[in-house]
Amino acid sequence: MTTSATAAPASRQLHTFGAIMWRDVFVALRQFPTFIGQAIIQPFFTLFVFGVLLSDAGYVDGDYSSVLLPGVLALNGFLGGMQNTALPLVVDFSYTREIEDRLLSPISLSLVAVEKILFGALYGFVASLMMTPVGMVLLDLSWPISKTVPALGIAGLGALAGASIGLCLGTSVSSDKVDVMFTLVLMPLLFTGSTQFPLVALDEVRWFQVICGANPLSYASEGMRAVTSPSVEHVPLPITLIVLVGSITLFASIGIRGFLKRAQT
Repeated sequence: MTTSATAAPASRQLHTFGAIMWRDVFVALRQFPTFIGQAIIQPFFTLFVFGVLLSDAGYVDGDYSSVLLPGVLALNGFLGGMQNTALPLVVDFSYTREIEDRLLSPISLSLVAVEKILFGALYGFVASLMMTPVGMVLLDLSWPISKTVPALGIAGLGALAGASIGLCLGTSVSSDKVDVMFTLVLMPLLFTGSTQFPLVALDEVRWFQVICGANPLSYASEGMRAVTSPSVEHVPLPITLIVLVGSITLFASIGIRGFLKRAQT
């Protein structure tokens, strides 16, 4: 596959980076109705079944909403970032070869990979943001306005962690194995991400707590609970921040290395 020249001045590379990002945002805006469906339908039914139906049936108490909503918002941002980084890359690197347009642009290949992460994270962040008022109305739950900025910060870090993992997956799987990848990766991430239960509440099931503790999504869920529902038991916020930043650094580094390898072959 052909690769781009990388000797362009930094200002030109930043300008190109912004142009590529705007192009992706423009395309996403043109598909906004599809985006709303992807961002809201699945988490809406999760909140409706677990937060409304089970509560009305008496299987969970009213406080469960404070556990469930932060977890589902974290899940929405994390998976939104991961899927919208991994899936386009799998397609771009396979039969469409659309990635070649980016590789021929006057920008370093590493910045092309970083743009993929940032756009995927932006997608997940907006998905989480849009679901917040829907979830509050559905579960009759509200948070102080002072929690807004910390919650946005955690949502952004969770989306970045998901997008970084998405870059790793998108550069390591071929198009004919993408369905297998999501079966093997998506479901375990979904059910071990502490989105429907606090991680620290699993003391009696230690082996499963260890598995959940290895999932970066758990720390996005716990971080959201720490800033929006501090009365719910949760992992201390400094630990969640350290793990999320460490996960972003680790998976982004691996993903960029994989991207460079795929781009140069």
